[in-house]
Amino acid sequence: MPSVLVIDDDRAILALTEKALSTIADVETAATAKEGLEKLRAGAFDTVLLDIQLPDQNGLAVYCEIREFDRRIPVVFMTVEAASSTAIEAMQLGAFDYIGKPLSVDPLRDLIEKAIEQRQISSVPVAISADDKSPGESGELFIGRSPAMLGVFKAIGKVSKQDVPILIRGESGTGKELVARALYQYSHRSDEIFLAVNCAALPDNLLESELFGHEKGAFTGAESRRIGKFEQCNGGTLFLDEIGDMAPSVQAKVLRVLQEQRFERVGGNKELTTDVRIIAATNRPLEQMVADGDYREDLLYRLNGVTIELPPLRERLSDVPALVQFFMAQAKKEFNKPDLEGLSPEAAELFEGYHWPGNVRQLRAVIRRCVLDTVMPVITPDGLPKEITRVKAADNALGGIPASTETLDGAGLPQLVKRLLAEKSTDVYAEATQYMEKYVITEVLKSTGGNQSQAAEILGITRGKLRDRITTFDISLTSNVQIG
Repeated sequence: MPSVLVIDDDRAILALTEKALSTIADVETAATAKEGLEKLRAGAFDTVLLDIQLPDQNGLAVYCEIREFDRRIPVVFMTVEAASSTAIEAMQLGAFDYIGKPLSVDPLRDLIEKAIEQRQISSVPVAISADDKSPGESGELFIGRSPAMLGVFKAIGKVSKQDVPILIRGESGTGKELVARALYQYSHRSDEIFLAVNCAALPDNLLESELFGHEKGAFTGAESRRIGKFEQCNGGTLFLDEIGDMAPSVQAKVLRVLQEQRFERVGGNKELTTDVRIIAATNRPLEQMVADGDYREDLLYRLNGVTIELPPLRERLSDVPALVQFFMAQAKKEFNKPDLEGLSPEAAELFEGYHWPGNVRQLRAVIRRCVLDTVMPVITPDGLPKEITRVKAADNALGGIPASTETLDGAGLPQLVKRLLAEKSTDVYAEATQYMEKYVITEVLKSTGGNQSQAAEILGITRGKLRDRITTFDISLTSNVQIG
């Protein structure tokens, strides 16, 4: 049975916690910081319930000593000032959670159950480590050994030193700018300048000025001459991102640069020359845009000298663990989380099974959020964003969660009652009630993807009671469902 250490000088609190937690854990109590630390070092506890104000030492100082002894033990603070700066400071130090006094039994039990569960999960070796294993200068682009990415690497190697326009195609967030930078780094222009312009981020008139520059007085607000990117980037590489969002008037001028390496500033008459290698990228269907009259066909042909197709992350899920490790190592360092060890096996499974509509950019954002939020050494399913666990729930709704060996459905109750009456049962009420309770709990679990914390909240019962019902009714959950 799990064990909990409660440190508080209030005898009423010690008695209350012993009684409230006795069904879920063995409870040891201590009335002073000294006694609590001695018991902690002598025993093996799954969580600590710690008062902020102790007679012989401040609770925050005690917490720091607990952390030095064992950083894996979840510590839950008790305080009469649950909204005070002290509680905030406790969370900043890395406490698992805090609960206000006077204590409420059900919230206390649920919180301690969750802490115990986190402790147990954290004791399992991580599936994906957060150790720093840097892949090199090109970052996450060169992480992965899937066939799709190996094809990208080969294409970069073949064309990087060829002075031809290159079009990179792929969904948003797949890393098109990283490919552009890799092409630049491995080209003979790597000692020259590299500039990037997002064509979708600027209005048409500002984009034209950004690319070609303008003369003083060319338009309202043009108070001085501006040197554009084609001029600045002479001898180097210019990356035009989201090339499909470029206005027709700008498309014509870019076509001329590609053909002749000549252009004029906006509002100017002097013809300028430049030697720029253009790498373009888009997530839009340019061929369809040409057919619809929204894009110049001749520009598409000029840009499309060499095309590199960047696969979405869902088509290279085997690369997810390596990407996760890279991003965790980055975030661990950035957010100063030296105790972070990595992802639990259950969390890693959810990461590898998610379809990642935002691709690598979304994966990086999720990892950063998880690392920032976690107070435990191991990131578990409870710490993942809902969009990831919801997809698993949707998958399970297609048949992944068998309720039990018996098929349940809400319309089956009348048939059950009729059968029991025909059999002259003397326990109709109990059996019908059990059937409906089992049905309701199963449906709620399906809706949460097996997450017991969410299910208990929806049902309006404690998580301990829910677990009791799951055992009583023999409700089975498939192994690929995260149990909260």
